[in-house]
Amino acid sequence: MGMSKTIRTAFVLALAAMPAMAQVAAEHPGATTGSEGGMPQLAFGNPWTIAQVVWMLIIFGLLYYVMARYALPQVEGVLEARRQRIEGDLESAQVAKQQADAALAELQAATAKARTEAQSAIAEATQQAQAEATARGEALNARLAAQIEAAEKRIDASRIAALGALRQVASDTAEAVVGRLIGPADRGMVERAVDRELAARGRA
Repeated sequence: MGMSKTIRTAFVLALAAMPAMAQVAAEHPGATTGSEGGMPQLAFGNPWTIAQVVWMLIIFGLLYYVMARYALPQVEGVLEARRQRIEGDLESAQVAKQQADAALAELQAATAKARTEAQSAIAEATQQAQAEATARGEALNARLAAQIEAAEKRIDASRIAALGALRQVASDTAEAVVGRLIGPADRGMVERAVDRELAARGRA
């Protein structure tokens, strides 16, 4: 239907152009025969020239129909497909960018959370270590205090024992010396004298 309409249009154009061609042929009779140096393409009085013009219009109409019916829609389809593909790629890129931004935000949040948890764990471990060190220090101090107290008790016992032995030796010695010098001496007096001497030396 469209093709016949195009052909009819071409014929109408050819018929409309024929009077103009005839007028040109009448005004330029030399151009109709191709003589006198005229151009044979402008010999509109020649029936072959008119036929060539008509067929040229017909072929032009057919080419226009083929282009408008087949070639141009295909080109338009290719362009539309390319436009849709580009839009799809842009949408995919936008979605990928949004996903990447969301993943980056989640990574940053996870990193911040891990950093906070690590700091809390470090602080807790530090406090626990300090508490354990304090407890161990207190236990060690208590153990050392007990050992020092026991040592002091042993030293006091040893000192008392040594003083007792020294008192006994000093009393025996003093009694023997006094007995040799002036005769038998009172044991109680000798011991009191020794005690006074030992006390004076201890205060010194």
